Amino acid sequence: MKTIKHLLTLLAFVPLLAAASGGEQMHLDKAPVNINDQASLQRGAKMFINYCLNCHSASYMRYSRLQDLGLTEQQIKDNLLFATDKIGDTMNVAFNYRDSKAWFGAAPPDLSVIARSRGADWLYTYLRSFYRDDSRPTGWNNIVFDKVGMPHVMVSLQGEQIAHFKKETDHEGKEHEVFERFELVKAGKVSQAEYDMNVGDLVNYLAWMAEPAQNKRMQTGLLVLAFLAVFFVVAYYLKKEFWKDVH
Repeated sequence: MKTIKHLLTLLAFVPLLAAASGGEQMHLDKAPVNINDQASLQRGAKMFINYCLNCHSASYMRYSRLQDLGLTEQQIKDNLLFATDKIGDTMNVAFNYRDSKAWFGAAPPDLSVIARSRGADWLYTYLRSFYRDDSRPTGWNNIVFDKVGMPHVMVSLQGEQIAHFKKETDHEGKEHEVFERFELVKAGKVSQAEYDMNVGDLVNYLAWMAEPAQNKRMQTGLLVLAFLAVFFVVAYYLKKEFWKDVH
């Protein structure tokens, strides 16, 4: 009994120790993910192919799977396929990974399941948090991913922004810089609200692409739960019938 009490006491302190070791966490904005919104997913697929697929592959996704978003095979061929690609091909890029590692410091990761590994909120915040930094080789940095090797590929849409930092003193008395706000210094093709919507569509598509069958899985799960609920009632009354002479 005494051992169990000690174990429970130790477990009570585990969340506190994890919080202390985790340090300060970056605030993440909520991503507007809705995998039932086909219009958003179609716009996101277009954003992905126009802005991401130049460097990043999605080797577990075939172009033909975009038909699940309500697009016809001809629409995919006319609007979303590169000249050398076929409808049944996977979304690979003709990109030399050795060159990319030399240019950016690391090869661009495959984005097939990036929404599951990073999280939709992380992606949504990250894609809206690039700022000018002349100390970086690409001229860009990111609040969410410090010293990122990726340049701001959607700068033509968002425009150029700079980051303002303020100095704060932590509990140990050490002074360090903390992000305060962004300032837009050069406007892009769209407003900030429109850019946020475009990024939201892109992240929505990435969340869908990470598991295209999730809608069907969820529907199947609901049917299974409904069946179990009905079967529970049948099993209950069947049990009462079998055991009525015993009880």
